[in-house]
Amino acid sequence: MSYMLPHLTNGWQVDQAILAEEERIVVIRFGHDWDPDCMKMDETLFKVSDKIKNFAVTYLVDITKVPDFNKMYELYDPCTVMFFFRNKHMMIDLGTGNNNKLNWPMEDEQEFIDIVETVYRGARKGRGLVVSPKDYSTKYRY
Repeated sequence: MSYMLPHLTNGWQVDQAILAEEERIVVIRFGHDWDPDCMKMDETLFKVSDKIKNFAVTYLVDITKVPDFNKMYELYDPCTVMFFFRNKHMMIDLGTGNNNKLNWPMEDEQEFIDIVETVYRGARKGRGLVVSPKDYSTKYRY
């Protein structure tokens, strides 16, 4: 479903997408369109994009074509989702120890909507770090 979502093809477009949006969260998926994990995440992003359009906008960035942010945001995972609000990187405590990004594919639409909504509400209140509505630490997976 990646072809249904807007792609940013260079560093300038990524910067402008983050800078230009004043009222909504900017959700950027960094990865590859051909990666199986990214395909799962893209499917979720596409399904929820209409539901979250009032408070979030979604973009896709190919980390091979746009390597500008790989070191800055430590984009070493096959699929990474990051959140920005008013030119500020929004951190989210998912219980995984990495508060900068979501680095696994989410297939549950409502779960992802809840995360984006939590980030939006925290961002509107001026918080730079928000706590996820669900704890994703490994102790709850078994």
